[in-house]
Amino acid sequence: MLSVLLLSAAITVSPSGGVKAFEQARDQVRQSRKAGTITLQPGDYLVDHTVELDAREPAGTVYRAAPGVRWIGGVRLAQWRPVQDTEVLKRLSPEARSKVLVHDVANLGAFQARGFGRAHLPAHSELFFQGARMTVARWPNDDFARIAESLDTEAPDDGHGKPLGRLPFGFRFEGDRPASWAPDANIWVHGYWSWDWADSYERVVKLDPKTRELTTAEPHGLYGFRKGQRYYFLNVLEELDKPGEYYLDAKANRVYFWPPSDPASAEVFLSQLDTPIFRIRNANRLTLDGFTIEATRGTAIEVEGGSAVTITNTNIRNVGNSAVIVNGGKEHSVLRSELSYLGDSAVEITGGDRTTLASANHRVADCDIHHMGQWVRTYNPAVKINGVGNHIAHNHIHDAPHAGIIITGNNHLIQYNNIHHLALETGDVGAIYVGRDYTERGTFIRFNYIHELGGVGLGSMAVYLDDCASGINVFGNIFYKVKYGAFIGGGRDNIIQNNVFISASPAVHVDARCIDPKPVWHNMVYDTMKPKVLAPGPFLTRYPDLRDILPYLAKNDGVPPEGNYIRRNLIYGDGISIRQPARPYVTAVAENTTLTDITGFDPATGSYVIPESAPHTPIPFKEIGPRTAK
Repeated sequence: MLSVLLLSAAITVSPSGGVKAFEQARDQVRQSRKAGTITLQPGDYLVDHTVELDAREPAGTVYRAAPGVRWIGGVRLAQWRPVQDTEVLKRLSPEARSKVLVHDVANLGAFQARGFGRAHLPAHSELFFQGARMTVARWPNDDFARIAESLDTEAPDDGHGKPLGRLPFGFRFEGDRPASWAPDANIWVHGYWSWDWADSYERVVKLDPKTRELTTAEPHGLYGFRKGQRYYFLNVLEELDKPGEYYLDAKANRVYFWPPSDPASAEVFLSQLDTPIFRIRNANRLTLDGFTIEATRGTAIEVEGGSAVTITNTNIRNVGNSAVIVNGGKEHSVLRSELSYLGDSAVEITGGDRTTLASANHRVADCDIHHMGQWVRTYNPAVKINGVGNHIAHNHIHDAPHAGIIITGNNHLIQYNNIHHLALETGDVGAIYVGRDYTERGTFIRFNYIHELGGVGLGSMAVYLDDCASGINVFGNIFYKVKYGAFIGGGRDNIIQNNVFISASPAVHVDARCIDPKPVWHNMVYDTMKPKVLAPGPFLTRYPDLRDILPYLAKNDGVPPEGNYIRRNLIYGDGISIRQPARPYVTAVAENTTLTDITGFDPATGSYVIPESAPHTPIPFKEIGPRTAK
């Protein structure tokens, strides 16, 4: 069969022609100026450059992948050989010497400093064995080491009255394990250096086994080193000590690997492409349907501008950055897709105009999104939503180290999502999170089932209205086995209504941090948030309650948490906690029903029976989660 076969109004692409054949088919449709359907036949398409789709694609064009189509941003590794380098063999444990194999690789993607507050950078080249992400050789293998102490003897205050060692000074590590390692410029550390909600990867430039002192390379990240915080070493050749681990020698362009089984009878890929698989710019009514995309260092799909681009029935897995990034445009959709094992976030959506509050109406719906944040562990959720008027609905979001949905902007709709097993490695985190801007109002969080969350340190919150987040409506959600249910961190004009709280401690929390005189809170209000309220824009007109803040901003003694309503909720377990400074300001706590039993509660679905005496509107729990395609 020809690589590209013209069949009346349709074009079929064979994998024998690869990506080049796809681009030829794309060009034929462009030249025809008529919408067409390009169908990809089953097989692997190895991608070594970004495929561009743009405004030249006729509106209505569909790119459809048959079952069995895979787009792979890497190369197969099939020429493994035993290690013969005597210096390498000396560094390996006796058990590993006969098990570890080596492979030469051109264009090996090296580690880069990544993490909280850092630029969005491609991942290093990763190994995937039989479709599973392998583990970079690390110590400890399955846990964390702890910072013994910061080496900064004059560490400044962290804002909360505690010292925080500045990053250039480094830290002292515990134990003698690193003393057995040879000097190596390829060693990195990953840690939660000062806070359980901020992680980063740093290259080691000094590791002194005698003094146990460690320093990292410039440019340094944010914050500092705090005694007792968690970290581990990675890409340590001596720690390549069990099946499934590998080590990257960036200087020699070699990969060392202890395979789980014979690689000669397995599929082994190394990710290489560090730009998007697809970049779609200013396209209109274009569809990608049925694609599987995997084993790439960068992001799978980027969409910029345009309108009504639809990504559907797509499986994006094992990528170094994000699955889909949407920047601008309107009415783009990610539908009925599985997005999993992602180095960063799953979907990032920006759209809508905050200067006019015009909505973009982007959608993420009916997707199964899980195991995101595999590399940068914090602030890389299932969906990061920004702008105005976007919709996240009927998704299954689960199994990740940090948040599920992070919200910035206005008038979003978050509904009918099944969200669970998040915050598995972090603390002070929300399954659904918004914070630090009085003007980001009008979002509805309703009819979600949020359950069985983790959390270290300060724990986790199901809905976290952090740092004075205001004007959010939390209605008709079911919370089960969470530390905090709905958490109002000093904000205003929030409505917590008609929710069900089962085993939350407490169900609702309210504090008054924005009248706290400590510099960390006072500066947040007057330096960070006040300018946003006073800046030109539609907010004071669109949200009249926002005007009530102006007298407080004109003074200098904080903004109290006024206008919050907590009513008509069902609470089984701990009740409502209003911290003492906030009590005089909370507008209404009314008609909440405390229960000693939840009749007919089913943890699998969140279903329950409403007590006859409770002033509570039924929650449509049968509608929660992905809908079956019709």
